[in-house]
Amino acid sequence: MTSPSQILQTTDESLLAEFFQASVGQWRSERRYYTLPEAETKEMVSVITISFLEQGCEKLRKLAQMHSLPDTVNLTCGAEVIWESTNSISNKKESKGTTLFGALGNTIYRDRGFATAKPVTAQYYFPNPTTLCLRTEYNNSVFEEELKLVGSKYRTRQSIISRAGEQLMIGQYLEKRI
Repeated sequence: MTSPSQILQTTDESLLAEFFQASVGQWRSERRYYTLPEAETKEMVSVITISFLEQGCEKLRKLAQMHSLPDTVNLTCGAEVIWESTNSISNKKESKGTTLFGALGNTIYRDRGFATAKPVTAQYYFPNPTTLCLRTEYNNSVFEEELKLVGSKYRTRQSIISRAGEQLMIGQYLEKRI
């Protein structure tokens, strides 16, 4: 017999696979970071390329190894995100890189975090089929993210970074499919 928590887990994994697949492609991400409490702002533009990763692919196997998961465990699906960011005001290149995401149950395994190059995990849930919410904790910080698909051409994102219960930064993003 399938328990209600197994049904919910399967539903979330299915929604996550659909969310990743709907996000495949190239996006122009315009974002603004507010550093609190001064509300100092930083504006960035990124070009993001998202690819869907099928269960059993080499990148997901390597991600599972990074997290010391047993060889018998297969991440159910994932995504690879490649980005290149530029400061909107100075036009200076800020960063570029790749991040891998893989799912198992209600956990997303990542090869790196927002503020660390080390592998991290996030808990995720869907308040509705087009909105993915993540909560990641490491280095005494909490990263809460909401990604929302708006039709097939737009995504919005919001990130809130906190430490010791105090909000340090808010990031707001509008992403347009290229």
